[in-house]
Order: sequence, then structure tokens, then C-alpha cells
Amino acid sequence: MAVVSDTITVSGVRCERCVGRLAGALRGHDGLEYAHANLLGDVTLSWDDEKTSRDEIVAALTRSGFPQAALERE
Repeated sequence: MAVVSDTITVSGVRCERCVGRLAGALRGHDGLEYAHANLLGDVTLSWDDEKTSRDEIVAALTRSGFPQAALERE
């Protein structure tokens, strides 16, 4: 198992409710080891690259209403 870490910047995060939506989109995502979002839209992630990928995580964020997640990366 290789754990990968990355920070994705998601636009459209304006309040605590948005942060909660981000958390809900990632809750239970198979292979996700750690996720933390803040009000600036920075989502710090760690995942098992044998179970999931950055693209799959970004797709989950996009489905939850944050389409800009796929466009921005630190």
C-alpha cells in the first residue's frame, strides 16, 4: 500500500456549510485515509493509491457540486 498526499484547491467554498458538503462528498470514499477542508477551499487529502486515485476523489467532489475541483491544484 502506497499512501499519496495532495492538496486540492476547490473554488466555490464560501461558508461552513460548503465545507460540510465537501466532507459529505468524501465520507466513506474507499481508500481515503485522511481529508481536511477549510474555508479557503483547500482540501488536504491522503489516500491508498491501490484503492482510489486523485481523479476519483476529484470526481466525487465534482458530483457534490464543486465542478472547479478538477481545474485547480497546488
